[in-house]
Amino acid sequence: MVDFDVVDLPDSDHPEAGDTAPDFTRPLVGPEYWEDVALSELTDEGPVLLVFHPMDGAFPATYVWNNLRDHGVVDRVTTVGVSISSPYEHKTLLAERGIEDSVCLYSDPAAGVADGYGIENPLDGMTGVTEHRPAVFLLDEDRTVEYAWVASEWPDFPDYEEVADAVEEHA
Repeated sequence: MVDFDVVDLPDSDHPEAGDTAPDFTRPLVGPEYWEDVALSELTDEGPVLLVFHPMDGAFPATYVWNNLRDHGVVDRVTTVGVSISSPYEHKTLLAERGIEDSVCLYSDPAAGVADGYGIENPLDGMTGVTEHRPAVFLLDEDRTVEYAWVASEWPDFPDYEEVADAVEEHA
């Protein structure tokens, strides 16, 4: 039995396929250290799978990263995540999921990137706390969105086979 409520999320004004994804700069946590890096610096090197997820330690974040890892997606394209969690929490998530050599994570504690992408998720009962709605965007070298999926309810998860197929087709 599910011990949480499924909640419909309001409509989202997020980037769609063919749109240019907003650029941003935040601390990017990698295998050895973190530093401020612009998304455009990553896309300049090739396609990027941009994965927005709830705060580290929450079941949905674990589920998303386990599935992307298990579907081999993180080994086929530059994959970066974004959440409100701190760089310290990101280091732990990367190590616990066994993806510290395959994935980097942006720290966006004020959820400004979520706002810029139209995927903010104010948490019920937690005044002033907003996190990222689960979302996946595959971006090309010009930050053009090749694939977009955004949660319409909480919790909600992408079709991981569909994500893998989009990566295979566009990356």
